[in-house]
Amino acid sequence: MSEKLKVAILGGTGMVGQRFIALLENHPWFEVHTIAASPRSAGKTYEQAIGDRWKLEVPMPEAVKNIVVKDVSDVENVAAEVDFCFSAVDMSKDEIKKIEEAYAKTETPVVSNNSAHRWTPDVPMIIPEINPEHAEVIEAQKKRLGTTRGFIAVKPNCSIQSYAPVLYSWREFEPVKAVVSTYQAISGAGKTFKDWPEMNGNIIPFISGEEEKSEKEPLRIYGHVEGDHIEPASSPLITSQCIRVPVLYGHTATVFVDFAKKPSKEELIERMVSFKGEPQKLELPSAPKQFIQYLEEDNRPQVALDVNFERGFGVSIGRLREDSVFDYKFVGLSHNTVRGAAGGAVLCAELLKAKGYINAK
Repeated sequence: MSEKLKVAILGGTGMVGQRFIALLENHPWFEVHTIAASPRSAGKTYEQAIGDRWKLEVPMPEAVKNIVVKDVSDVENVAAEVDFCFSAVDMSKDEIKKIEEAYAKTETPVVSNNSAHRWTPDVPMIIPEINPEHAEVIEAQKKRLGTTRGFIAVKPNCSIQSYAPVLYSWREFEPVKAVVSTYQAISGAGKTFKDWPEMNGNIIPFISGEEEKSEKEPLRIYGHVEGDHIEPASSPLITSQCIRVPVLYGHTATVFVDFAKKPSKEELIERMVSFKGEPQKLELPSAPKQFIQYLEEDNRPQVALDVNFERGFGVSIGRLREDSVFDYKFVGLSHNTVRGAAGGAVLCAELLKAKGYINAK
């Protein structure tokens, strides 16, 4: 590619917006051209708008410091300068739905980290290794929106990354039932320990909306395109509990699973570590070479040791063993702001670019 696609980050001052900006530094296909945020940030340079609120462990890229932030609600002005947008806006669901559709209607594709459109029937919700074919529903969405190149695609909830890919890699054995508990990092709420000192040494056994997402979103991902919508799968039946824990990055899941066709432990390990998808076949820039790793040690995966596996784009699994009630149980770990949020959206955009859905205006 001789020229990089120009990208706008909608909601670029928040934690996920910052992660987008960090991940796109020196990206071979995309460059951050425009940053849009709330009116209180508009007119300031990005460095001024952030002030002391840069939340990441890596420094702010020099290339974005002097970009003048635009008002995200000035849709036509923001969209005119870019080829597509990443969305991480912090608004109500109705406001997010409205503004993302407004951007799409300017013929500017939107790849969103937000949950607002995850159940819009003709909006694909994509984990690129699992359901790249769901992008086919974009053509129906364009007809509804009256666009030729503008559309919305979304990535799923951050916590399901630590178990949904694994269950999918075992699909030939027909998982029928799963009990999932997730232990979710505070950055999933856009917080650091400085922002949320109450989380030090604390656990909160409730995260609003997370349990429904954890139970239902994998089924939509495992589903199929049927005309103008995505038809969710009917199994496995998933029940979950979601807990906030005092960890900065990394969502851990404990999972119990039953199969219609009971496999051996060796078969399960082989299927997950050999599992590859379109990102690996296409050698997309952000694709992990090893999507799922299995760790033999009894005390792994650990956030401190494993959260950055494959630069945060991979998934780490351990403690797979037979269970006395269910067939098997295991522990999963994924990076919630890389694979689970901004990175998952970047990989999705790379897939859509490779498939011809995103290109230069």
